[in-house]
Amino acid sequence: MTFEEGDFLLVDYTLKVKETGQVVDTTIEDVARGAGIYRADRAYEPMLVVLGAGWVLKGLEERLKEMEVGEEKTVELPPEEAYGPRDPSKVVMMPARRISQMGIRPRVGQRVEIEGRVGVIRSVGSGRVQVDFNHPLAGKTLVYDVAVRAKLEEPEEKIRALIRRRLTLVPSDRFGVELGDKEVVIRVPEEAFYVEGIQVIKRGVASDIMRFFGDVEVVRFVEEFKRS
Repeated sequence: MTFEEGDFLLVDYTLKVKETGQVVDTTIEDVARGAGIYRADRAYEPMLVVLGAGWVLKGLEERLKEMEVGEEKTVELPPEEAYGPRDPSKVVMMPARRISQMGIRPRVGQRVEIEGRVGVIRSVGSGRVQVDFNHPLAGKTLVYDVAVRAKLEEPEEKIRALIRRRLTLVPSDRFGVELGDKEVVIRVPEEAFYVEGIQVIKRGVASDIMRFFGDVEVVRFVEEFKRS
């Protein structure tokens, strides 16, 4: 049984650059540690993918549609299906003075945001700075080792997965979820009250719910303080 747009999948993956074999991303902690890319602030667990939502590369999404729960596959995406070919016009020379006026002390390899574009400094010298605005993986063939761990069926587990996607610091089973005809009520546990950016997170969760549950018109978050 294959999948279709709108399906909620939990997916493990490891992403490598074919040309070098370098692991650049993974959902698996042991792989991250072995590749030297482990981050303590990240939750290593299967990632939520809603087919058609645009959360992963289109080429990968199309391959996922052909898979089944429990299946593992290696998917190879050429640049045309990934981040495109490198564009020489996106490598620009800028006056070092202009960079400094932005509060940036340029150094090779530094990621910078300039006028809304993110780039990497490739060279510094003679009063000029070379900035590469290509995506870091542009021009690369990408190899995904991907496994579909589960397909979520029940509305409540889908909503919990949407919460987990935006808030990994608090287990999703600590949130109460109540579904009505046109309303979803989420009871927020006390340990989430003081998470940095919690108001933005709640707004994002509400937007996600209304995007994927067309009948929902209101999402309410309930916060309760109990006597200790």
